[in-house]
Amino acid sequence: MIKLLLVTPHKDPLLELASAMEKDDDVELTWTDSGQKGLDTLSETSVDLVVADKELGDMTGLEFVEKLLRVNPMINSAVLSSLPADEFHEASEGLGVFSQLPLRPAKADAETLLKGLKNLKDLTAGITIGSKDPGP
Repeated sequence: MIKLLLVTPHKDPLLELASAMEKDDDVELTWTDSGQKGLDTLSETSVDLVVADKELGDMTGLEFVEKLLRVNPMINSAVLSSLPADEFHEASEGLGVFSQLPLRPAKADAETLLKGLKNLKDLTAGITIGSKDPGP
């Protein structure tokens, strides 16, 4: 199961993305309408990906991702942005952003995100952080 959190004060721009993702039986989708509510949710539950709108009302999407690193640095994030790719890369450097999305992500963006997440989950399956090999 892939768990996603969509953080936006305006659902309309993310409806096509959400609709495409919900068609996958292996996806569980949750919404919050502000950055702080998103952070509160993530301090209590784990998700595989957070999609943050460009503006969240109480902070920007990139500010949200920066704060998310303090809550759980292992959560993947995608941020809606109109910046050119090189400027977005510069603005998000060091934040571990999984993907930049257009301001109105479409079905193709959802498919690309899900494919990338599934590949990542396959690569990390069976890896446990902090465990010690009991040895022979």
